[in-house]
Amino acid sequence: MTSDRYDVVIIGGGVTGCSTAVFLGSEPGFDGKVLIVERDPTYQDAPSAKASGGFRQQFSIPENISMGLFGIHFIKHLDEYLSVDDSKPDVAFRESGYLLLADEQALPTMRSSNDRQRKMGADIAFRRIDELEERFPWLTLEGLVGGFLSNGNEGHVDPWLLLQAYRTKAKALGVDFVKDEAVALHQEGDRIVSVELAKGGEIACQTVVNAAGAAGAGEICKDLGIELPVEPRKRCTFVFECREDIGPTPFTITEKGLAFRSDGKRFIANLAPPADRDPPTLDLEVDYSYFDDSIWPELARRVPAFEAIRLTGAWCCHYDYNTLDQNLIVGRTPWFENFYLAAGFSGHGLQQSPAVGRALSELITYGEYRTIDLERFGYERIVKSEALMERNCY
Repeated sequence: MTSDRYDVVIIGGGVTGCSTAVFLGSEPGFDGKVLIVERDPTYQDAPSAKASGGFRQQFSIPENISMGLFGIHFIKHLDEYLSVDDSKPDVAFRESGYLLLADEQALPTMRSSNDRQRKMGADIAFRRIDELEERFPWLTLEGLVGGFLSNGNEGHVDPWLLLQAYRTKAKALGVDFVKDEAVALHQEGDRIVSVELAKGGEIACQTVVNAAGAAGAGEICKDLGIELPVEPRKRCTFVFECREDIGPTPFTITEKGLAFRSDGKRFIANLAPPADRDPPTLDLEVDYSYFDDSIWPELARRVPAFEAIRLTGAWCCHYDYNTLDQNLIVGRTPWFENFYLAAGFSGHGLQQSPAVGRALSELITYGEYRTIDLERFGYERIVKSEALMERNCY
């Protein structure tokens, strides 16, 4: 049973919304009541539950690297953050590593990014062709000059288990959840004073966090006269088995942007479609022709054993795609002092959820970032149309 007044209402109960609630509930300086509004608590089509689960630091923007470093710390110390009583969560973390393949054109940019990563504490090294041949004999390296491989602290989790661990901890901290949809935000001057729900009436509040994801974040902002360059883009993940046993693989990203990794005895793969096949949409029909035409040929080009594979499954979800620069938009909006955004993750929401949840809890509680300064990811860059491009964006 929910109250009719909350200190913080979070619209969207995916990993970002739940992480924010957990960090607020764990923050000594915060003693308020928190409500999460989630329209589909089954998370049937939510990217929070259908992500590929990766956690990495191989980015170019310092803030993205910092969020990656905290993300893996969070996962490796999950019992400190998400345990409830004596129950320790298990999110099936596999420290399988990431391998980003480099051709001659991309190498200077990737070396520059790697220098920054290493200076910031990420254990990622450039591997020459001969080193990759010895380490990964199943990989065809034609046209490449090497790759960047983590020595540790990169890998993947089961996204569903992480989402459930967040939810369980949030509830233990006294966070309320309601199955409903925010249909309007009511304002007085430069403040949001209440959230109107489709079924649950009007909820008075001190603060609102818009973490509604691809299908809802833009509409919520639009109702307030705020243009958010975020739209839903369909992303399909394909599951397959390989006739030849090549063993476990790291989370490999080719120079074409194809990502694949082993998942037990199976493999998963995905590749962002080209612009002419990537319109904004809420459709969730799997595009099997794209696998046949584009993904399978690229898989077989880099891994000859993947010429003989059997597709066993596939699923789709929606990325909240930031059309300006494919990076998150986070923080307070310029026109409302108590309205916060967490949107536009463009596929990095799961791995950035620990850092963003912590950052928003600091901003709400203290009015400032106290760990990772995410000011550059604020809405102001949207107003100025100043893209903050991630050069290692896959």
